[in-house]
Amino acid sequence: MPKKKWWKESVVYQIYPRSFKDSNGDGTGDLKGIISKLDYLHYLGVNVLWLCPVYHSPNVDNGYDISDYRGIMDEMGTMADWEELRDGLHSRDMKLVMDLVVNHTSDQHRWFQESRSSKDSPYRSYYIWRPGKDGKEPNNWSSEFGGSAWEFDALTGEYYLHVFSKNQPDLNWENKTVRYEIYDMMRWWLDKGVDGFRMDVINMIAKHPDLPDAPSVDSSPYQWGGQFFINGPRLRYYLREMYVKVLSKYDIMTVGETRWVDADMARIFVDEYRHELNMLFHFELLELDYGPSGKWEKKAWELSDFKRILSDWQKKLADSGWNSLFLSNHDHPRMVSRFGNDSTYRVESAKMLATLLHTLQGTPYIYQGEEIGMTNVRFPCIEHYRDIETLNMYEEGLKNSKDLKELTEVICEKGRDNARTPMQWNDSSQAGFTEGTPWISVNPNYQEINVEQAQQDQNSILHYYRKLIDLRRRYPLFVYGDYRLILHKHTRIYSYLRHWEEETLLVILNFFEESAVFTLPERVTFKNGRLLIANYSDINEKIVAEDLNELSLRPYEARVYLLD
Repeated sequence: MPKKKWWKESVVYQIYPRSFKDSNGDGTGDLKGIISKLDYLHYLGVNVLWLCPVYHSPNVDNGYDISDYRGIMDEMGTMADWEELRDGLHSRDMKLVMDLVVNHTSDQHRWFQESRSSKDSPYRSYYIWRPGKDGKEPNNWSSEFGGSAWEFDALTGEYYLHVFSKNQPDLNWENKTVRYEIYDMMRWWLDKGVDGFRMDVINMIAKHPDLPDAPSVDSSPYQWGGQFFINGPRLRYYLREMYVKVLSKYDIMTVGETRWVDADMARIFVDEYRHELNMLFHFELLELDYGPSGKWEKKAWELSDFKRILSDWQKKLADSGWNSLFLSNHDHPRMVSRFGNDSTYRVESAKMLATLLHTLQGTPYIYQGEEIGMTNVRFPCIEHYRDIETLNMYEEGLKNSKDLKELTEVICEKGRDNARTPMQWNDSSQAGFTEGTPWISVNPNYQEINVEQAQQDQNSILHYYRKLIDLRRRYPLFVYGDYRLILHKHTRIYSYLRHWEEETLLVILNFFEESAVFTLPERVTFKNGRLLIANYSDINEKIVAEDLNELSLRPYEARVYLLD
């Protein structure tokens, strides 16, 4: 039986600050903009705000390249603004989670500037430096953003490792001084009132000490070396040390972003008795539509795989761990465009997907704009895009003579900028995001899809989210109930039971635009049922068992019944 914790009962709202709300007309969202919308977040019903990086940064990767962990980015505001945000959240009984980016820093960070100044610098071993090999890079690893994962620095004649951009050198976690600097920084923020951390690519901090070449799978000079820098040999030691030195001293929540982790591995990370992390963001589900060559290759996803993966995580983390429930974030396309239907059935499919996320065991995460059904964007040309990963892929694609139309299509479908267009507040100029020119263009559909319109429509996606959040608050069953999949082999319907104490929840979801027939399994018995929520408004609230023997579901229909 799961232990009760405040973060298990919470609903988290993720804010990508530069795209949320601009307060001063410079086109970039900022802290004062977020403060101006705290009443909206309280109205929505969320009780934890996860804030993407607002630290000092040159913004090569939109804040994930940090040059000062204890300062606030000028574009975002001041430390006084951050403190006002913290106090505004706490006064509304809401909590603040900050992004912790400690696999790498910016190349403008003081540590790196000192590190590159001399091989004899005391900061040299803060990063991973190696001499070249046979006139080339120390190994053949590719960067996550394309090209080599090594950059030559002429000042000292050696290469430094950067798994991401060349402007994001990787920290050397083998160095105890580095780790203790990080722990001291974490305590500093926690003492200022932070309620937890989302830990960016945290399972990449432990590299294989020999930094061996990656196996070659194609003719490229650079190969993905993740098996040597993900889930490395000392990762568990570092996480437990972090817990002992920092996390154990505070009542906070932690969630780690972890690639290349399945449910069996996750049980170790989040086991409540091992004291490493509370939750993980895993990508087994979000990589369903990745082709053999990765993200930029299209592949159709199957509901059978979707159910298998979610059920595996639900079952294996049920006893001593906890799930993070999400289908989108700042690095992934909009969930209604990816797993639903963002045209004819946008409203119905967005509500159906929300029903899924808020009726599984775990903590739901809402990415800004998800609650109004924001969609992917189709920009007219590459000049409108801002994401470094997308721009690098496009440039490499052109160098390799890839078809321009295919490149454009895959960017529209999978690019990170889909999630980063400005929040759509109303139908005024620039969607009410800014009075200036936004740092990235607004999605043209803002006149139909915006918060103001959604607030006025009682059948909107926004109001549906408010109802789901309220149900989760009222019924411990939604939070702590166990999970049992039914209709395992149905190709269109995802249905499951949740049970807690004397209550049972039946969740029925049609994942497609075609009608589908739900048949109640004989082993599921009950006398009466009550409809708690549905995404079509013309359904009887009370039922008897016979009513569910055979049920015709409309496109993307979702129903949740309380059975007795």
